[in-house]
Amino acid sequence: MANKLRNVLTRNTHRFLHAVTGCDILRYQPAHFCELRRQRLIHTTGITCVVDIGANTGQYGEELREAGYSGRLVSFEPLSAAFEVLARRAAKDQLWECMRMAIGECDGTASINVAANLVSSSILPMLKAHSDAAPNSRYVGTEDAPMRSLDSLAPLLFRPQDSIWLKVDVQGFEQQVLDGAEALLGSVKVIELELSLQPLYEGQVLYLPMIAFLLRRGYALASVAPGFHDKCTGQMLQFDGIFLREQFAGHAA
Repeated sequence: MANKLRNVLTRNTHRFLHAVTGCDILRYQPAHFCELRRQRLIHTTGITCVVDIGANTGQYGEELREAGYSGRLVSFEPLSAAFEVLARRAAKDQLWECMRMAIGECDGTASINVAANLVSSSILPMLKAHSDAAPNSRYVGTEDAPMRSLDSLAPLLFRPQDSIWLKVDVQGFEQQVLDGAEALLGSVKVIELELSLQPLYEGQVLYLPMIAFLLRRGYALASVAPGFHDKCTGQMLQFDGIFLREQFAGHAA
């Protein structure tokens, strides 16, 4: 009887809060919060170096620090305006390095399409499905930046003992980043990747081929989190996936 009454009170409280404030209350545990699941995985896999590709202004790095990650952080951002903010944030942190460059499959120069909101900027042309879902993401210009592959940077950045978490948020350019990291992937324990359910950028690889690509290289999907969606239709367009190398999956579980 007591449990039944407690459940009724809980449901009524949730309904009242949602009706009055538009908010809800959830118990603070990993099952409900992707940030907590990420932090738990960082801890259980013994990560010592997080590589943040497509860092924008450093939001991801700050989120990691606020969640308790205290290890080395290496961020890459090609756009000058975003990099300026990122560099200021990283300057306060001795274990946070940042470089203004794009990451791809080869070394050279990249022409970046600059979005009005900055976060949707990409080397690839944007498709109508994206700009219709988020009009403030439309391109407003271009900017050139140096581009390097992770494999060419690896000897300068990483040590053999590093346990690497690779986060890639590059607006449709994920496959090219991974193609330029074939040698490094053997040292990467975890990959966090933005995955698209439908084409948003011209030439991008969608979620099913990307999952298959990573499975062939020994990575299993371990966690997902909702991402970009069309606010008018409610349709999910992108989500984030975290992939563990299979030899670590059992330990992390």
